[in-house]
Amino acid sequence: MNIAQVAKQFNLTPSTLRYYEQVGLIPPVNRRESGIRNYDEYDIKWIEFIRCMRDAGLPIEQLMEYTALFLEGDRTIEVRRNILVDERTQLIAKCTEIDNTIKRLDMKIDDYVEKLLKKEADLKRRTTTKSMYKQGVNT
Repeated sequence: MNIAQVAKQFNLTPSTLRYYEQVGLIPPVNRRESGIRNYDEYDIKWIEFIRCMRDAGLPIEQLMEYTALFLEGDRTIEVRRNILVDERTQLIAKCTEIDNTIKRLDMKIDDYVEKLLKKEADLKRRTTTKSMYKQGVNT
């Protein structure tokens, strides 16, 4: 695949893909004899991984370290695993924080709904009282 096709597939720009390669987020991409990048399934899997990790909030520096460790080989498996475990732990903490924030917002929204219902009931009561008063005065 050429860079434009890959960029479109991942909703990235070609310059972003070149940047990923330049800074070491993905291993060097194979090139045709003409020097044009030729993305294969291996490259696509790396881009999917980096995209997923970026979407999860992992910093570029952490991903660069992970890729460098991967390129060093199997002796870095435990270190790479620990990077992912640490990031997963941080994501779970963020999810818990977001979940707690959503619960607080739900409580605030419920409070407003309750207040609105009370105001509507008061308005309805006032309208009914005025209507009854007007009817009593006019008869």
